[in-house]
Amino acid sequence: MATEKGISGIDVRAAVTEWNRLLPLWVYKVYVVFPGVMVIRLHGKEHARHQLLVEPGRRAHLTSHPLAPPKNPPAFAMLLRKYLQGGRVLGIRQHGIQRIITLDIGKHERTYHLVIELFDQGNIILCDEDYRIIQPFSIHRFKERDVVTGAQYVFPPEGPATSGQEAFAEFLARDGRDIVRALAVGAMLGGQYAEYLVKSAGIEKATPASDADAALLHQAVADLLKRAETVIEPVMTRKECLPFPLDGSPGGREYALFNEALDAFYPPITQARQGPAGAKEKVSREARIRAQQEAAVAKFNRNIARCERAVDAIYSNYPFVQELLATLQEARLSRSWQEIEAILKSQERGPATKVLAVYPDRAAVDVDLGERVTLVVGESVEANASRYYEEMKKFRRKIAGASAAMERVRARPERKAVTLQPMKKRWFHRFRWFYTTDGVLVVGGRDASQNEELVKKYMEGGDLFVHADVHGASVVIVKGTTARMDEVAAFAASYSGAWRSGHFSADVYSATPGQVSKTPESGEYVSRGSFIIRGERTYYRDVPLGVAIGLQRTPELGVIGGPQSAVKVRASPAVELRPGRFEPNDIAKKVLRILKEKVPADEQRGMKAVLNTEAVAAFVPPGGSDVLEEE
Repeated sequence: MATEKGISGIDVRAAVTEWNRLLPLWVYKVYVVFPGVMVIRLHGKEHARHQLLVEPGRRAHLTSHPLAPPKNPPAFAMLLRKYLQGGRVLGIRQHGIQRIITLDIGKHERTYHLVIELFDQGNIILCDEDYRIIQPFSIHRFKERDVVTGAQYVFPPEGPATSGQEAFAEFLARDGRDIVRALAVGAMLGGQYAEYLVKSAGIEKATPASDADAALLHQAVADLLKRAETVIEPVMTRKECLPFPLDGSPGGREYALFNEALDAFYPPITQARQGPAGAKEKVSREARIRAQQEAAVAKFNRNIARCERAVDAIYSNYPFVQELLATLQEARLSRSWQEIEAILKSQERGPATKVLAVYPDRAAVDVDLGERVTLVVGESVEANASRYYEEMKKFRRKIAGASAAMERVRARPERKAVTLQPMKKRWFHRFRWFYTTDGVLVVGGRDASQNEELVKKYMEGGDLFVHADVHGASVVIVKGTTARMDEVAAFAASYSGAWRSGHFSADVYSATPGQVSKTPESGEYVSRGSFIIRGERTYYRDVPLGVAIGLQRTPELGVIGGPQSAVKVRASPAVELRPGRFEPNDIAKKVLRILKEKVPADEQRGMKAVLNTEAVAAFVPPGGSDVLEEE
């Protein structure tokens, strides 16, 4: 059953069964939406979209909650995109009854294996077709295996529940525990499923595992696994979520799919960790520190609880622990630890089966006392318990230190973050553009190709065609009727060859769309970006050159440019330019520096994506310029 701590092997089997029903799937993108939480976006048949949420060591299921991708994806997410994006999911499977899921993904005639571990601390490991590790999410070194780049990925044993009837019977025969504990821990089925199996098989809970009917229990386990694959009837209560009811009654709200039930059971990442969907709330440094300290305190409390359970287990099994320590102490006087370990592993029943691991360098062993406990050979029972008491004291001192630090952080006044909405991308942002003082859009081409595009694709019947009466000028389209033709003329004159030539004024004319043509007279040629104007034109004489570049804050944040009068009503600060000595690239850097100096320091951090050299350079005219004034 799934609890707040995580999902079980039976839950994994039901969830994976539902994933396989969605095949074929393709990997669209991979995100790490929160430290330790990964989302794989998958595309399916008939434009289906799915989100697979993976929290290593805890859970993996499909989710319908909106999950905003981070602005700066971490390196592991980028690596997975490199290898897996666009790949086809060839298969999804569980390793035995272990909480291990493998996704086989084919891309460019190669097959990659993405292994998801949901036990202990958990992990996500990308392997090549031979299960050589390309990169793990977290590096771990265990006694039996190393999860590091370049190592061979080694699956742990799949467990007796799925290893066949003979192996299952051998497991029960050599297990010294009662049948419920043997199934729950040794067979990795969990307490509730173990009790359900014993009850359904009609076996007393206190029966020793070695005395239980292995054939009857193996069939019960097989039926349970089959039920997790074929008869999924999810139920959820406040404390648990199951793929099917164990007592014959729903016991809570019903869902069509187990993944839906898991998605509802666990708090949404968007609410619990990221904030409202779609909102990118800026978190202050103090808030981040406080969150880290709270997480540390929670971890210390978990460690204290673990130590308390270990002490209780030691004293609850005092005679056994005392005898075990004495036996091992005697054995080490005549044998090496390697010999002792081999002898312990060869025992199929009795106290030796309680020893889970041996650490020769520390003369210590891990023992199953209902809780995994480390015992140091050569020390008394009380001394071993005392070590856990010392650990508890250490963690309590850390909690006190973290609590004091949180109080200091709380005492500091938090600065209010200034949130400004960046300007949305629009079709005319590829061109030169501005809005007149009376709100009419004016668009100009940057080169001959854009001049052609503006006239052919974007000029309409109610527009006005404007052009400086010099060679090499932007085609300017006025999208509507404006009373500020002085601003339009200044825009057309400034973004023309007159600026490049160092002139301070130029003549500008306007015409209707019907007067503009690409069809030349006989014997004439019209170059790319040029047009023939037929009929009377309206002229604007001696139009002064000059542009302003400024930072607009409302209704959207962005850099804008154009005639001084049009820019300054919308932007503050703003910098005015006139034809001069500095090259466009140099003047863009200078304007950027001036604008940044006039923006408060607490606002600059949120403007990096908007206020930059590229954004300013888009409005710098061709040729040399000088800064006329700074406001």
